[in-house]
Amino acid sequence: MLFLVSTLIVAAVIGWGCAQVARELKAMREEVGRARSLHVLSTFAAALQAASADPRSILDWEPLARTARQLYAEEFAQLDGALGSTFPFSAERIQNAHARWTAEWLAWERTHDAEYKLKAAAAEEELTRSAGSTVARARLDAVEREKLELYQRRYEEYIRVAKGLQALIS
Repeated sequence: MLFLVSTLIVAAVIGWGCAQVARELKAMREEVGRARSLHVLSTFAAALQAASADPRSILDWEPLARTARQLYAEEFAQLDGALGSTFPFSAERIQNAHARWTAEWLAWERTHDAEYKLKAAAAEEELTRSAGSTVARARLDAVEREKLELYQRRYEEYIRVAKGLQALIS
């Protein structure tokens, strides 16, 4: 009988110890999960800051975020739930970046046009004063070419980024 009681006590102690170990393992897994979520959050904090400064950066960060989302689906799901939107780039954030990018383009376009109107006027005035000299004509032509080349380069970039952001919204 004493042997049976001793065996039951030993079994109870082992069972209690196993339950403690199981609780500790669960707590450790939860802590590791929180640490990974925090790491993901801190990694993409730089992306959010960059996106606030320059809408183009979303196009650089978004593929990395998509890959990380696949690798750390649980952590991203937790962050999405906590934020109430897709982390790090919600549709609203991307739409705002697209709107900002367009507004910046329109402002640049107006400034560019005004700047080159002034340069062209100065070159035309020089052409008039020099009675149509070939050097003055070449300067006027160079101003027009420079205006067009700069506009085309900037417009290509505007379209590339705008289409990229629009594709992310869709």
